[in-house]
Order: sequence, then structure tokens, then C-alpha cells
Amino acid sequence: MTKSVRVLVGYATAAGSTQGIAERIAAGLADVADVAVRPLGPDVDPAGFDAFVIGSAVHDQAWLPAALDFLRRGRTTVGDRPLWCFSVAGAAPRGPISRAVVGMEVQRIEAAFPSGLSPRGHLVFAGIVAMAGLPLWGRVFWRAIGGRPGDHRDWPAIDRWAGEIAAALGESRRDRTGSPAAR
Repeated sequence: MTKSVRVLVGYATAAGSTQGIAERIAAGLADVADVAVRPLGPDVDPAGFDAFVIGSAVHDQAWLPAALDFLRRGRTTVGDRPLWCFSVAGAAPRGPISRAVVGMEVQRIEAAFPSGLSPRGHLVFAGIVAMAGLPLWGRVFWRAIGGRPGDHRDWPAIDRWAGEIAAALGESRRDRTGSPAAR
């Protein structure tokens, strides 16, 4: 089977959590697209791809520079094609206040995106919290808000989102060819 849609699942990670999520998303897209999973850097050229799933670890309510630089460099190409984004933060929000904070965080992250980019979706996933990697003030803050160290990634939620993207890519293939996407 030839997969005519080439998708870049690109990521910027600080400690590996985002890479693991990117790899899981790519696995969920493999049935409908030719998927490349790559760490974002100056050598990643967006020109060879038909769609993008771009993710970054979040530090101080912002994406890492490698992810933002990729969006800036590829703004024209990425802006003309389907784009989904994901952010990886500490633990999952557990109540209305923390969900509201995550909503504000997404707005702040997207405000730093280059103009003209309109992601079809942007989700925040929990990552891995390793206390050893945090500065003292970060460890104190994390404990004060009741945070726990550990792997907080929600694999079923990540798989569901990858399935939604796969369905959208399948629809886009049908729209372009006029026939059902080969599976």
C-alpha cells in the first residue's frame, strides 16, 4: 500500500517525555500516512511534508526554542498544511482551576506562534516529573501544590488524539483523491 500523505511528527524535548509522546502519536498515524518522527532542529525541512504534528515540552509556560524556531522557519509551508500541536507539562490538571490555568497556558503558548498558523488542535499532555531535574524553588513549588513525581503520561488519551488526527488525515486524502483512503 502506498501512503501518499507524508506527516512530520516533530518534537522538542528537555528530558525525553515529549519524545515518547511523539513516538506514540506517530505509531497511531502509521496506518494512514508515511510518518517521520524527528527532533526539531535547523536541519528539519518542512518542505517534504503534507501535514504536521508538532510538540514541545513546556518550560515557564512557553515552548522550547527548537519548536518555536521550526514554526518560524517553516511558517509559510506549515501554515498552508494541516497542523496539530501538543504541549507536554507536568501532571494532568485535576480540577476546574488547574484546567483553567492550562487553558490560559495554551493561549500563551499559541500567542508565541508565528502569525498565520492555525492548529487544527492543540492538546496539553502530562509528562514525566523528575524532582532531581528541578531547581530547589521548583521542587518546593511542586510539593506545595501537591505535585507528585513520576510518569503522568496518559497513553489512552494520547492514542485517542492520534486516532482523531488519523481520521482527519484519512478524510483529507479522500477529499484530494475523491476515493476512500487506502488502509
